Amino acid sequence: MGKLKRKHYEHALEPMQLELVQMARWLQHTGKRLVVVIEGRDTAGKGGVIEAIMQHLNPRQVRHVALPKPDSREQTEWYFQRYVQELPAGGEIALFDRSWYNRAGVEKVMGFATPDQVATFLRQAPVFEKQLVDDGILLFKYWLCCDQIEQEKRFAERSANPLKGWKLSPIDIKAREQYVAYTDARETMLKATHTKQAPWTLVDFNDQKLGRLTLIRDLLDRLPDTRIPDDAITLPPLGGKFHRERYGTLKPIKSFKG
Repeated sequence: MGKLKRKHYEHALEPMQLELVQMARWLQHTGKRLVVVIEGRDTAGKGGVIEAIMQHLNPRQVRHVALPKPDSREQTEWYFQRYVQELPAGGEIALFDRSWYNRAGVEKVMGFATPDQVATFLRQAPVFEKQLVDDGILLFKYWLCCDQIEQEKRFAERSANPLKGWKLSPIDIKAREQYVAYTDARETMLKATHTKQAPWTLVDFNDQKLGRLTLIRDLLDRLPDTRIPDDAITLPPLGGKFHRERYGTLKPIKSFKG
């Protein structure tokens, strides 16, 4: 079976994006807070699905959270501390491109965290997430699945495309050799943190377009009824003639000529 064609993908995505806009209005109306954790292997498609969710939402309401590695001060903090600062206020959405689960994935596999630190995280994460849910946050956790052969194709595409080269880091190159180790780390993480109050959902992202549609549909279906009456906005007619731009101090630069 071939991968989903773009025209079919866009046709299926459009009504879901309308539902996402409705969801955002519902969040503002109710003051609810939404957190979506997007985890997965390098190249799985985390950034792409977050962009699809955010595309037509108000950027003042939704944030793409992709934190860099902790600085020297943050390394001395409580592990969850810098993620707490990124949690949404009422009516807001936070989409975590990776999250506190770095500790159970890349930090564990690449040796950036000690076994004791990883074990402590796996004990604390369910408690931390229960506190979020108990406080009323809507928390959804997704893991994007990708076979190694597909991952290698995407690495090769990135290395050959100067517009995507920034997506390849030295850590990504080293991680290519740790596919099985990442699988083992994921299974350990799921066993410890797949809870009733904050369950995980795995989504096949070997076809990224199909994966985006699957994830967004699942997210929308698991939310409560988000329909609220539309705010009718009317544009009364303007009186008089339309004005052209006038310039005094500065004028526009010359138009681009291809």
